[in-house]
Amino acid sequence: MAVKGLRAEYAEATRSALLEAGRRLFVERRYSELSAEEIARAARLTRGALYHHFGGKQGLFEAVFEQIEAELTGRLGAALTGDDAWEDGLRALDAFLDECTSVPYRRIVLQEGPVALGWDRWRELDERHMLGLVRGLVDELNRAGILRPRPPDLVVRAIYGLLTEIAWGMAEAGDSEQARRDAGQIALEMISALRLP
Repeated sequence: MAVKGLRAEYAEATRSALLEAGRRLFVERRYSELSAEEIARAARLTRGALYHHFGGKQGLFEAVFEQIEAELTGRLGAALTGDDAWEDGLRALDAFLDECTSVPYRRIVLQEGPVALGWDRWRELDERHMLGLVRGLVDELNRAGILRPRPPDLVVRAIYGLLTEIAWGMAEAGDSEQARRDAGQIALEMISALRLP
């Protein structure tokens, strides 16, 4: 039993080292510039360890991508715990836009993600994390009688599309602080149009 426990600990330590090295390198350099060998070396492991745990560079990138998305989802979920659904939504919007200015999110999720994963896989993973949160918020806003009567699925898709495109616009902006301010104002104005007067 102790041997199995040690193996599991070693496997987890190996996996964590690869995730940490991958996250750092995917922020510092373009996905296409990195080799599996460089990533393994940065983690002080063999390329075989990378292939064993993640199947290769793309598998590691996907795991890092999902790690970052899960962290964001956790922060957004924490913003949605108040008594006022509208104010919760505004806090979640602010948390999302703040995250869009962070270097790891911008580089890995927004800039390198579509290149490394392909558009379809990127969208599938992003929706897995974000769409449920948006759907839950829209449902809560509808239950509270805050939104205009519109088809909920279309409202969810419209808000998700708005957030996705604003995030990409912020990632491409030269002045991230100004882009953050502008994005916040634009998103608030557009989402407020869905609110009952």
